[in-house]
Amino acid sequence: MFVDEAQIVVKAGDGGPGCMSFRREKFIPKGGPNGGDGGKGGDVLFLAVEDMDTLTDFVGKHHWTAEDGKTGEGSNCTGSDGKDLIVRVPVGTLVYDMDSELLLKDFNEPGMQITICIGGIGGKGNKSFATSIRQSPRFAQKGKPGQHRRLRLELKLIADVGLVGMPNAGKSTLISRCTRARPKIANYPFTTLCPALGIVELSNFRRFVVADIPGLIEGAHGGAGLGHEFLRHIERTRMLVHLLDIMPMDGSDPVENFHTINRELKLYSEILAAKPQMLVLNKMDLDPDGAIVADLVKRLGDTHGGVRPMAISAVTGKGIPELSEAIWQIMKGRPE
Repeated sequence: MFVDEAQIVVKAGDGGPGCMSFRREKFIPKGGPNGGDGGKGGDVLFLAVEDMDTLTDFVGKHHWTAEDGKTGEGSNCTGSDGKDLIVRVPVGTLVYDMDSELLLKDFNEPGMQITICIGGIGGKGNKSFATSIRQSPRFAQKGKPGQHRRLRLELKLIADVGLVGMPNAGKSTLISRCTRARPKIANYPFTTLCPALGIVELSNFRRFVVADIPGLIEGAHGGAGLGHEFLRHIERTRMLVHLLDIMPMDGSDPVENFHTINRELKLYSEILAAKPQMLVLNKMDLDPDGAIVADLVKRLGDTHGGVRPMAISAVTGKGIPELSEAIWQIMKGRPE
């Protein structure tokens, strides 16, 4: 199950109460107060890890609480501190405070760790309140409560290249051809129900990560279809690969489909629409003489941002090695 949103409540541990105690030993009358302080409550920390790829761990578990500090004891013994709670999240997680809608942290690198809630300070024991005037205080201090927050977690996949296109354009077939990812492939729309990541391996130890999202349709930015829920997963990419079916099953016009997808990207995010985009014409195996591809290139003109379109067949694998090299060359000029 792919989960990319979650709402949770986190609470740091409360400080332990101080102890009210008096020294009682043989031959030592009126030994005086010796109550120790309470221990500090545990903090709540978030840690970005690479061995998680969804927020599934937060389904059904909405409350995350660190350990409270222990109560102080006699003989001036301080209570032990509560254990910190380390909440593991996948790389690419954004943590928002739900009350202020403030972005607390973008965990965009593995190993990043921050403290989200601080544990309460332990209360003072009666030893701390003894003075020359008040030599036998019969009270101790309660521990301070730990911080708590209502958080919204949002996952954005970390990838170099994002695949976009209409349903059944061949995105899943392409990513299964050039990577080891194995998304579901079938001859009906919306086969892909959740994003998939794959790593393209090139010569000389070069590699880049590709993200495949469910197909987009007109109105996706407003909730139609499935793609609007997953467009966030290609917001971090350095470039987009627009896969265009040269012979759609529904008989639609490929050129109009191209413009429809770009309109949806722009309506969703101007930043997303402004990313470098490479146009790839898929299913050239259905066009033996190349007439359909030539006509589409002519009709599209320079609408693809000046990047030379490429024709491939994701089914047969023709043109895929050249496509991978071309993507790498475009990415070389893009920042991480």
